Amino acid sequence: MTPHIELSKLTETEKDALILALLPLVSQLEAAQKRIAALEAQVEALTRPPKTPDNSSKPPSQGQKSNRPQPGDDTPPRKPRPGVGRALHPNPDRVVDATLAACPHCRRAFPAEWQTPQQVYDRIELPPIKPDVTRVRLFGGRCACCGERAIAPAPAGLEPGSPFGRSIAALVVYLHYAHAIGLERLAALRGEMFALSISEGAISNMLARARDPLLAAAAAIRETATTSKVVCSDETSARVTGKTWWEWVFVGTLAVLHIIRPSRGKAVVRDLFGPIQPTVWVSDMLGSQRGHGTDWQVCLAHLLRDARYAVECGDIAFSAAFKRLLRRAIAIGRRRDALKDSTLKQYHADLDRRLDRIMAAIPIGEPGRKLRKRIAANRAHLFVFVTNRDVPYTNNVSERNLRPSVIFRKVTNGFRCEWGAETYAAFRSVVSTAKANGTAVLDAVRTALRTPPLPIPG
Repeated sequence: MTPHIELSKLTETEKDALILALLPLVSQLEAAQKRIAALEAQVEALTRPPKTPDNSSKPPSQGQKSNRPQPGDDTPPRKPRPGVGRALHPNPDRVVDATLAACPHCRRAFPAEWQTPQQVYDRIELPPIKPDVTRVRLFGGRCACCGERAIAPAPAGLEPGSPFGRSIAALVVYLHYAHAIGLERLAALRGEMFALSISEGAISNMLARARDPLLAAAAAIRETATTSKVVCSDETSARVTGKTWWEWVFVGTLAVLHIIRPSRGKAVVRDLFGPIQPTVWVSDMLGSQRGHGTDWQVCLAHLLRDARYAVECGDIAFSAAFKRLLRRAIAIGRRRDALKDSTLKQYHADLDRRLDRIMAAIPIGEPGRKLRKRIAANRAHLFVFVTNRDVPYTNNVSERNLRPSVIFRKVTNGFRCEWGAETYAAFRSVVSTAKANGTAVLDAVRTALRTPPLPIPG
């Protein structure tokens, strides 16, 4: 215990001595307070809930999936539902009718005109797959008049060169880039399923020859995507020649453009769009994604996960109310097609008023304070979608278009050369645009490879 000191009984000399004795303790107390503050910050950081794909922007691949509950006695029974069978083929290749010659019960003759179809079903088989080989013979010889040798020109589509036609090249490109099948496995697949002997070098040459027509198709897609009024954008990492590059995706109204660049900065977008500025740009809150459109819509799904994390950290003053506001805004966005323009304007004003009240709250904890600071700086970009029906309230469409590229990167570990990355980005542009327009992917690849290469803009 600290001894009690009667200060009034101390002389001036004793007081001076006491002050001099306490001065070193002041600096020690200040150091101790700083140390306590640092330790409290560490304890707060260690006791925060972990960031997962559900409460942050971490990708699903970095999340830990919980074990699926095992069925037991406490599992409610599955609700019954009517059975649904496979629909019959509208145009079968052949029809086989089986009729009774006699009744199987009384053995009496059963005339065919008495019988009606009692059960109808399809039996589907794949025909044997084998290559269709065309032998081309170009005749000619030495001219009896001038003595020069001459040879007949090759028919269109059967010119000399690679023995493998465009149908084989299209399937190779599709299986390699869309399904991430490596060259060795692809060569084995062609031999086992199609009875076609093909080397890995021949496959590599097909991919190289596909570069120019795919780039030409991607150039046309680029013109459509960059002139869209609403553009959704996102990016993910890509490995090129052992280095980290970035695959960007730009989703327009009718086209989806993929490009792979060594940078994640704003210069990529500026080089691509030039003076063109979309009406609305939809993205997350990454700095390089800002300032490219006349207006900007923030992805509410990202903010919803950030708010969920702040709530898990204990912020019930600001983040919990902001999370409820985001859910209300998303609910309005889901049914805005059935609402009038005047109603949407009223909803927009109501969301702004609710946000004003929420912003007056004082957050609890560092995650809540950071979230409030970000919202205060970008609140004008939260509800652009409410009054503009063409603008989505999340950037999920960009993430869905990048998901196949993430899988391809994990399976193949990236690209060994820059032209491979360039070809893959062009392929993904063709495929994603085909899906966005309801076109079969393999048909889109075949069309792109049949189109003569055009000059590609720099």
